[in-house]
Amino acid sequence: MPKAIVIGAGIAGIASAIRLAIKGYQVDVFEANAKPGGKLGEIRMNGFRFDTGPSLFTMPQYVDELFTLAGKNPKDYFDYIKLKEVCRYFYEDGLRLNAKSDIDLFAQEIEAKTNSTAEEVNRFLKKSATIYEVTHQVFLERTLHKIKSYLHWDTLKSVFRFFQIDAFRTQNKANKHFFKDERIAQLFNRYATYNGSDPYQAPATLNVIPHFEYHFGAFLPKNGMYGIVTALVKLAEELGIKFHYNQKAEEILYSDGAKPEVLGIKVYDKTYKAAVVVSNLDIWFTYKNLLKNIDPPKKLLNQERSSSALIFYWGMDGNYSDLGLHNIFFAKDYQAEFNSIWKEKTISDDPTVYINISAKHLRGESPNDSENWFVMINVPSNNGQNWDSMIQAARVNIIKKISLVLNRNIEKDIINEQILDPRSIESKTGSYQGSLYGNSSNSQFAAFLRHPNFSSKIKGLYFCGGSVHPGGGIPLALLSAKIIDDNLPG
Repeated sequence: MPKAIVIGAGIAGIASAIRLAIKGYQVDVFEANAKPGGKLGEIRMNGFRFDTGPSLFTMPQYVDELFTLAGKNPKDYFDYIKLKEVCRYFYEDGLRLNAKSDIDLFAQEIEAKTNSTAEEVNRFLKKSATIYEVTHQVFLERTLHKIKSYLHWDTLKSVFRFFQIDAFRTQNKANKHFFKDERIAQLFNRYATYNGSDPYQAPATLNVIPHFEYHFGAFLPKNGMYGIVTALVKLAEELGIKFHYNQKAEEILYSDGAKPEVLGIKVYDKTYKAAVVVSNLDIWFTYKNLLKNIDPPKKLLNQERSSSALIFYWGMDGNYSDLGLHNIFFAKDYQAEFNSIWKEKTISDDPTVYINISAKHLRGESPNDSENWFVMINVPSNNGQNWDSMIQAARVNIIKKISLVLNRNIEKDIINEQILDPRSIESKTGSYQGSLYGNSSNSQFAAFLRHPNFSSKIKGLYFCGGSVHPGGGIPLALLSAKIIDDNLPG
């Protein structure tokens, strides 16, 4: 039985391990931390439970597929509910919108409460669907770095329809064209943040993202987001995959000669042999720390990094009926907020605030008459800023903003707190500079500029996760594992 090693037990690493085991490999996963999950982790404190990273679940079929490939019933391991409400939006001028999963209802509410129309919403989502039709098979589900990917009829059709993906204007410019009401343009501009980008720079191709939510749906795992990790690890262990925790890979080993082949890895000076090695570590750290005497692709690694996040995990005393599972409190001046992040490399005095409260749907996430608030704002990646000072100021501004909009002093209700910032994101998850999605997508051709899922220099070496093709977020991270599977020899 051939041996394979996966470095990192993030969601993509676990998925890669499962796919390798199904293909007949004996698989070992080496994880530097004490638990699996990477960015998709959890915190428990004083009766409160929090998912630490991704909080929105879309495209569940990519998780289900892993169980199906293994000949298992996904529902025996993992289940989820489809949300009837995607998100609640709050504006400082008093506008409140409840984005129902039924797009007709949401479009009607937008028409009733704003200067935009239901027709505008439907036209926008039709364009979102078109971008998905053109891009998903070619740009998301296949490697862009091998000739064979371009020898498919659907690829040629997509090439001829390239102009339809709206790559040559910014997302903001497109959305201002679609919507008369700037607040609705702002609502759909926020989808750039789903891959750590700036809607005032990023191409309107990112308008594909709303299609994931409003066509396929938004979901919530019945055991919380971390339930995805525990279910996949259970499947992996049943397939004979061995997880080695607190075992940090030190080096990827490969043979000498004109055509080097991977040999395995070194962990604490001990060698583990393998014919295939998959790195789920951020591609920047993979080259800098694990690949000795290999020239890194400097142009690729020096690209602008995605944004990061500042997250407060608050145990809240009391219940807030105005809030749902997902909530957005918009900045008054959205462009100024992004200028702060991208141009000034700091935190805006008026940030857009996202609040996730899983206790709204899941029992046991918080004590009675209390709620678990995951409170996040977008911030720049770590470039040596004075984070302690910035965090202190941001906390004051966040509390002030939420209290103003809800007309309720929320600070007195905070009874537990933990904080995650770009520094701790880097140290805990191995994400260079704490960037959540590897490189940003603030250019028209960002999809083509991500590192491929295989090494062109070392046979048997592959890469998965949010820092490589096709990008960040749970669905794309899972697709990175699928692309490796599709390109393994044999």
